[in-house]
Amino acid sequence: MFRIHEAQFIAPDVKRFRIEAPRIARKRQAGQFVILRIHEHGERIPLTIADSDVGEGTITIIVQGVGKTTHLLNRLEAGDAIQDVVGPLGQASEIELFGTVVVIGGGVGTAIAYPTAVALKQAGNVVIGIVGARTNKLLILEEEMRATTDVLYVMSDDGTVGEKGLVTTKLQQLIDEGRQIDRVLAIGPIPMMKAVADVSRELAIPTSVSLNPVMVDGTGMCGGCRVIVGGESRFACVDGPEFDAHQVDFEVLRQRNAIYRQREQHADAEFQRDPTKDLNAAHACRLTETGNG
Repeated sequence: MFRIHEAQFIAPDVKRFRIEAPRIARKRQAGQFVILRIHEHGERIPLTIADSDVGEGTITIIVQGVGKTTHLLNRLEAGDAIQDVVGPLGQASEIELFGTVVVIGGGVGTAIAYPTAVALKQAGNVVIGIVGARTNKLLILEEEMRATTDVLYVMSDDGTVGEKGLVTTKLQQLIDEGRQIDRVLAIGPIPMMKAVADVSRELAIPTSVSLNPVMVDGTGMCGGCRVIVGGESRFACVDGPEFDAHQVDFEVLRQRNAIYRQREQHADAEFQRDPTKDLNAAHACRLTETGNG
């Protein structure tokens, strides 16, 4: 069991959790993730480790409620516990002294971009941040990103926060102004990551994206997270989750992510109609003592 130390909504349907997991906290690196299961009969879902505190023995995850399991998770509070948290999984972000790096986060993807921005800054890079959201209420981690970047640009679709426009609008503007950019990292919705790759491809700026395919076991055995990169099959859980954006087949990624959409929507609708069964199972994991981590 893994005890929840803190649970707080930071945007509508987006909740930040600090979870007791000391061994994961000690070993995790930027870009890695965990797979968790809320209760014994629950679904396994991957979530990026947004931060960790080795002294407290906790990891931080940020969860957007989009389906049954994430909506269930977002109903838990401090003092509740999660059945299983496995990690750290996946390859760490490539961190070295590149020069000037643009780190782009779209929506809840900012939670994934943030730890890599921190690591890139610690490695001595000039880090330019671009974060985007549809509207001001959906913008997350602005303060944290501002604290770790040399300059931060905030974009919103409706202009209610920062500048009105897309993250690619700002990236293209920086390129047009002649700003030296040695590397780009983009994390967010598939169309956004593809658009960033299209912008940076023309100048051959090395660009990485963190992919989010369907994932079950995190070991490469299930094959659910298969992606096509450079014309070859790769597994996001063990070969990624970060890949060369200019080599990713985003259309195949989009198609594979849509395979179970109807079933996911049906399961979430059933849960919303009567969440008591799953909630009772989840709250049965409530702890009064420290978890094992």
